[in-house]
Amino acid sequence: QEVKIGVDYVDVKEIIDINTIKTDLDVENKDEALRELAELLLENNYITDVDGFLNDIYAREAAGKTGIGNHIAIPHGNSEFVKKIGVAIGITRKDIPWETLDGRGVKLIILFAVGKNNDGAQSHLKLLSSFARKLGNEEVTAKLLQAENPESVKAVLTS
Repeated sequence: QEVKIGVDYVDVKEIIDINTIKTDLDVENKDEALRELAELLLENNYITDVDGFLNDIYAREAAGKTGIGNHIAIPHGNSEFVKKIGVAIGITRKDIPWETLDGRGVKLIILFAVGKNNDGAQSHLKLLSSFARKLGNEEVTAKLLQAENPESVKAVLTS
């Protein structure tokens, strides 16, 4: 399904897929987290290649911290391996090490899959700003960190 891009935001409701949300992510580090989320994107036809996609994500990671504080990371990057725009969301029960703005570990990872073309770049910025708006609300963040299942993650992000 095509995602409609608004004037300055992307409708989060249309992006969130309960099949790419994992509320019991059991990983020790960033590499394991990114790989597991990328595999969810592959299984659900958002990307065509895990390694190629992850290389593009790591290239962006090298350019600056994606740990935005409050136990949240928003890894992203434009990749030719993206078939359709989407996000994979992982929640861990314990902090995992990540380069973050506040020096704390991460428990909530939102991995963005956005294409390489110009539309992709535009969608990318709109998608990030839509999520940033939600994640700036501490009540939303607290509910996400407590979420027990994909449905509740979706409910919090789309309310």
